[in-house]
Amino acid sequence: MVTQEQRRRQLAREKFLRQQQRRTAARRKTHARNAIIASVLGVIVIGSVVSYATGVFKNDNKASSAAAEATPSASAPSAAPDPCEKAAAGAVKTETWKKEPAITIDKSADYTMKMATTCGEIDVALKTAAAPHTVNSFSFLAAKGYFDHTKCHRLTTNGIYVLQCGDPTGAGSGTPGYTIPDENLKDASLKDNVYPAGTVAMANTYDASTGQGRNTGGSQFFLVYQDSPLPADYTPFGTISKSGMEVLAKIAGAGESTGAGDGAPNATVVINKMTVTKS
Repeated sequence: MVTQEQRRRQLAREKFLRQQQRRTAARRKTHARNAIIASVLGVIVIGSVVSYATGVFKNDNKASSAAAEATPSASAPSAAPDPCEKAAAGAVKTETWKKEPAITIDKSADYTMKMATTCGEIDVALKTAAAPHTVNSFSFLAAKGYFDHTKCHRLTTNGIYVLQCGDPTGAGSGTPGYTIPDENLKDASLKDNVYPAGTVAMANTYDASTGQGRNTGGSQFFLVYQDSPLPADYTPFGTISKSGMEVLAKIAGAGESTGAGDGAPNATVVINKMTVTKS
């Protein structure tokens, strides 16, 4: 007999999969339009819209905005007070790369990712041995300043509970130009199709209904601030510190912009500086 909790999780997963299908279609449409424009104008379009999860994540990920899902007559919800500080001066970098960087990290060592954000510092203990490609990619991108001055563009507060970051465009379509393989999908922490609070995982374009989109991680990732029912399709590569979870609670407490449980965070979450260091 299916319990109420199992049914709730099933409904949340089904809703998530529908979102991913819509976002995948939107990304393909956008990509096709950009290709036509590039052909007509002779402009070289660098990169492609392969990310957005996450949805959840589609690399992440959220190519279509929550506003598109709202009814035209719906009034905008009142925004909660912004609990975060003003962002540091600086511009988002737009550099991309054609292929995944060679692995230069020590796979047997411990690494820590530090996100100095406008809302506080979020420290993440990285799972180097279990997800070496992912950790190496973040080490490479952080060293290039790729994440600096970027906004965390998506907060979900209903069904799944995550903050999504890592997109220089701030729209859910950003990519470093290369993809990395899925890793660590059998992590012991992922039980009963739940990503536990404190997990950091990759966004991607995987579509469970078609089986397409494996190994499409880029730069977008999500931080789980409350246990979230999700299939084990997103590389878990880190664990958030206790103080980092307190920062996430503050961000989540301010809510999101649509009032529907999925939109831009009301808190202005900007990564002033991202670093990955060997412990």
